[in-house]
Amino acid sequence: MRRYTRDLYDVVLPDETGMSCGFMSVGFVELACDRDRLDYYRRVAAFNRHCGVDVREITKEEVEERCPFVMTSDVLAGFYVATDGRANPTDATMAFIKGARMNGVEVVQGISVDGVTASETGIGGAPPRVTGVITSSGETVRANTVANCAGMWARQLGERCGVSVPNQAAEHYYVITEPIDGVDPNWPVVEDSSRCLYVRPEGGGLMLGLFETEGASWNVDRIPEEGFHFGQIEPDLDRMGPYLVEAMKRVPIAEDAGIKSFFCGPESFTPDGDPIVGESSELRNYYVAAGMNSVGILTGGGVGKVLARWIKDGRAPHDVDVTGIDATRFAGYQSNPRYRRDRAGETLANTYMVHYPDMQHQTCRGGRRSALHDRLALQNAYFRDVSGWESPSWYAPISPEHGGIGDDYPPAELVARRQSFGREDWFSHWSEEHCACRDGVALFDMSFMSKFAVMGRDAGKLLNRLSTANVDGCVGVITYTQWLNELGRMEADLTVMKIDEGHFLVVATDTQHNQVATRLRRHLWDGGDGRRFEASILDVTGAYCQINLQGPKSRELLQELTSHDLSNHAFPFRKVAEIDLGYARVICARITYVGELGFELYVPVESAIHVYDLIVEIGMRDHGLRHAGLRALGSLRHEKGYRDYGHDMDNTDTILEVGLGFTCDFNKPAGFIGMEAVIDQKCTIAASGGLRKRLAQVLVKDAEPLLHHGEVLWRDGNRVCEVRSASYGHTLGGAVGLCMLETREDEGPIDKSYVGDGVWSIEIGKDLYPCTVSLRPLYDPTGQRVKA
Repeated sequence: MRRYTRDLYDVVLPDETGMSCGFMSVGFVELACDRDRLDYYRRVAAFNRHCGVDVREITKEEVEERCPFVMTSDVLAGFYVATDGRANPTDATMAFIKGARMNGVEVVQGISVDGVTASETGIGGAPPRVTGVITSSGETVRANTVANCAGMWARQLGERCGVSVPNQAAEHYYVITEPIDGVDPNWPVVEDSSRCLYVRPEGGGLMLGLFETEGASWNVDRIPEEGFHFGQIEPDLDRMGPYLVEAMKRVPIAEDAGIKSFFCGPESFTPDGDPIVGESSELRNYYVAAGMNSVGILTGGGVGKVLARWIKDGRAPHDVDVTGIDATRFAGYQSNPRYRRDRAGETLANTYMVHYPDMQHQTCRGGRRSALHDRLALQNAYFRDVSGWESPSWYAPISPEHGGIGDDYPPAELVARRQSFGREDWFSHWSEEHCACRDGVALFDMSFMSKFAVMGRDAGKLLNRLSTANVDGCVGVITYTQWLNELGRMEADLTVMKIDEGHFLVVATDTQHNQVATRLRRHLWDGGDGRRFEASILDVTGAYCQINLQGPKSRELLQELTSHDLSNHAFPFRKVAEIDLGYARVICARITYVGELGFELYVPVESAIHVYDLIVEIGMRDHGLRHAGLRALGSLRHEKGYRDYGHDMDNTDTILEVGLGFTCDFNKPAGFIGMEAVIDQKCTIAASGGLRKRLAQVLVKDAEPLLHHGEVLWRDGNRVCEVRSASYGHTLGGAVGLCMLETREDEGPIDKSYVGDGVWSIEIGKDLYPCTVSLRPLYDPTGQRVKA
C-alpha cells in the first residue's frame, strides 16, 4: 500500500491531473542506536527488500554524510531507502479532487454528513442495507454504497447507524524551529525511535515530531464536529518537555534555534495499530477506511485502492491479505469509552517501540477471563492478550515443596521482564511444556475459542452450504472444514460438531469470531428461491470453558475420570459425545491441533472449576500432567504443519494452495460456496502439470537461530517468499515455519523435485542459514500418532 501511495504521489496523479503532489524523493534513514533495534531493523529490512523496497544498511559515517544535522556518536547503523520521500498533504488533496472531478465525481465542500439511511432489518434478522446519506442541509442523498472515511470522526458517524469503528484520537506533537542556516530541503527524513523522534526540513528550519512512550487520548466522549477541522490542542509542556530535550540531543542545531511552533493536534489510532478497512458487519454496503494511526499520508492511496476494489467486487481483493485490517475484526467492547481512552495512548506509544516477538499490550487487560483464570494463575501462568482474553502463553515453575511461588520460583511476570529476538529467559519452560505434550499429557485452556450453536431444521443445510466438507453426516462426528468465497478463496478455517439432528457446534479461532458470526447471519437468507434457512445462531463462546488434554497419555488420564468408553474402537478419531466427568456432563471431541492423541472438553462454565480440579488432581498425581500454554501449542502445531487462518493462510489463498483440498466434498447435493471455482482451479492445475503456489514447511538446520515471521526464504541464490508464521521445533531441533512457495512460469510446478533439487537457505537478520523445505509434515507425516 505504501509503495503504491508513493508512486501515486510521484507519478500517477501528476500525470493524470497535471498537478503536483509536492512529492520530494529525498530518501529516508532509520537510526539503530542499540543492539535490539539493530536486530529488529535488519529483520524488517530483509522483508522489505523481498517486497521490492531497496533498503540498505549504512554505517554511522554514511549516516553523518547524508544527515549532517544528526548526532551520530551512539549510532550503530542506519537503514536507508533512497527512493522514499515526503509529499505535501494539501497539494495531494487538491490533485485527488481534480482527478475525481475529471472522472465524473461531484465534490461538495462546506457540508457535513449527519448519518445514513438503511433498510429495515428483515424477518429473522436479515442484515439491513445502506440506502443513502443525510447531510447537514437536511437533504437525503440516495446511495447503494457508503464509505466512511471520516478520520477521527469515523466512530461517531458509525455509531449513528449502529456500526462499530473503534478508533480514537490521541495527542500528537511536533516542533517547527525558526529558519536555520545551512538547512537543505533535500536532506532525508530521519527517524530515531530510541528518542521517540522523526526529523525533516520544514520552512527553512526543522520539524521534530514526537511519538512518546506514553501517549494521551483526546476527547474520548466526543470529538468536536463544528469548528475543529484544522484546530489545535493546548500542548502539555510539562509532559512533553523531557521528550523534547532528548530530541534536541539528537539534533544539536535545533537547540540554538528558536521554536516557531510547538504544535499539538489529534491523530486517530486503533486498538491494534492497523487501519480499519472494508465492509462493516452490522450494515451491508457500509464500508470503512479509517484509523490510519498517523500514517494516512503514507498509506492513504493504497488503502483507497484496496477499498475501491472491495466495493467494486463486493469482496476483499483476492491478492491483498486483509486479515489484519478487516473492519469486522474488532469486538463491540473495543468501542467502550474506557477501552478507547486507555488503549489509544498505548497504540501511539507503540509506534516507535521495538516490536519484540512476544510484545504484549499492557492496557485494557483483564476484561475477559476464563473460568479457570485464578487456578491457572496459581500455576504461575504468564498471561497474554488473546482477543481480549487472558490466556496462558507459558508457565514458570512453582515450588515443589510449597506448591506455589517462592524466593527461588519467581512469578512469571518477573521471568518475562526481559524481551529479545533470541532465546528469552522462559525458553526452557516452553521447551518442557512442548516435550510433555509429545511424551505424556498436557492441559491447555482454550476457552477463548469462538463457539456458535447452530440449531434448527435447516441448520445442517446452512452449514453444508458454507462448508467445503460434508458436516451434516452422522451424529457424533466433528469435521474439519473451510469456508470459501465465490472465487474459491479462503474465508474461514474451523471445525463443526454434529451434536444431534439439527444441533451443531461451530468452533473457530478467536480472531475469526466476528467474521464467522457475520457470515452465518448473512447466509441465513441463502435457502434458495429467496427462502430463509430455518435455523438459529447463538454465540455460546462464554457459556463453555474449553479444556484440551493432548498427548499420548491423554486417554489414560481421561478414562480414569469417566465411565464412557474412550478406547480407540469405541471412541475413534473425530468422535464427539457427551460424557460424564465427575459431577458434570461435558462435550468430548477426539481431535487435535498438536499432532498427538488428544481430546477437547467443552465444559459448562458452572462446572469448569470442578472438572479442572479433578483432572489436575488425578493427572498430576498419577500421569505426569503438565500445564501448557499457547507458545507450546504454536511450536507443536508448526512441527506438524497445521495451518492457522490469518497467519500462514489468508484470503489471498485457494484451498488447494494451502493443502486443504482434502476437506472438499464435491458430491454433496447442494455443493458448497466456491465449489465451481475450486473445480476450475483443479482443471487448471492438471493442465499446467501441478501447483505453482503451495504452502510448505521450513526447518532451519542450525539449532541456534530463531524464526518469528517475515524472514525471507532463498532457493539457489534467489529470493522465493517470506516466512508467514514460525516457532521453534523442540522435537525437530530447530526453528520451524510455514512459507507459501511460488514459482515463475519457466520453473515448472512445485513438487518433490522442485523442493529436492533446490539449495535452500533462510535470511535471518543479515545472515543466511541452510534449511530444509518439505511439502509433507516434518513431524509424523503419516499421522499415526493422532489416531493411536
